[in-house]
Amino acid sequence: MALGFVRPARPEDAGEIARIQLSTWRSAYRRMFPAHVLAGLDEGYLARGWTEAITAAPSARHRVLIAVEQGESSAHVVGFAASGPADEQALAPEEKPLPEDVAAVTDLLIEPRWGRRGHGSRLLAAAVDNWRDDGFRTAVAWVYDADSVMREFLGSTGWEPDGASRALDVDDLLVPQIRLHVAVSGA
Repeated sequence: MALGFVRPARPEDAGEIARIQLSTWRSAYRRMFPAHVLAGLDEGYLARGWTEAITAAPSARHRVLIAVEQGESSAHVVGFAASGPADEQALAPEEKPLPEDVAAVTDLLIEPRWGRRGHGSRLLAAAVDNWRDDGFRTAVAWVYDADSVMREFLGSTGWEPDGASRALDVDDLLVPQIRLHVAVSGA
């Protein structure tokens, strides 16, 4: 395990979050999405979205956390997690709204070059602490069916499929996802 910590994201972190999101998607999802879709993603646009998520969150229960690796002479933002109350984005097609005590993970990414150093575990543990403080009893997360790394990571911490599935339409390519869930008290 690397020496690291997790903290709430600040507006000045938005650029690093966007960079990590873009580099991770282009690496981890290069076989899932068309190359031109990944090439067309705009880092500046993503950074503006993250700035808004950090500075104008829809509620106090919406949070963006970052993972930082601390070196001898410098620190690096190496990953991030975003979550909040389950909304329509957390639903399967034609599903009724989820209860108010369900948190939804919208993003959990570690830049590949910093992977397998404990940062994902620290991010998830910090998110669970926040969920407990916020009164959530359950959490859900959509994962790409072909993303075995994320499925294995979440599975190793007690997350299991809840039976919901959907497919995202990415430039006329359907990319299947499954939804995982976990009891917050047992996460």
